[in-house]
Amino acid sequence: MAAKVEFEDNDGRMVRYVRHSNGGGLVSPGARVHGGAWVAPTAYVETGARLGDRSRIGAGSWLDHDVIVGEDVLVDRNVHLGPRARVHDGARIGAGARIGSYVVVGRGARLPAGAIVPDRTVVRRSARSGRSDLGVAA
Repeated sequence: MAAKVEFEDNDGRMVRYVRHSNGGGLVSPGARVHGGAWVAPTAYVETGARLGDRSRIGAGSWLDHDVIVGEDVLVDRNVHLGPRARVHDGARIGAGARIGSYVVVGRGARLPAGAIVPDRTVVRRSARSGRSDLGVAA
């Protein structure tokens, strides 16, 4: 597997990625991924994104520009985290979920497979049930 990957995007710009040492996922040189995180070989982490220790990014998932993912987070396969989304420690995001721009996923929150979360939504973990509640950001 090549350590560096380059291709031309839809706007004709050259895009470069390096393979993460843990999992082999594609990471922009402008992103910060902790060495203890795992990024699947077909996952992408874009410029400005940050990924915390012990977090896992599944196959086919995409962390868009300036996304912040905390520690011990699971992002399952084929998930898109929109620009500037924030996923706090211990959160779980199910396969195929689509998380909009500026979304905040709270500490320990759980999103099911196929969830669609609109832009600027706050997802909190319910103290009573342990389930996640969706609320619109103020």
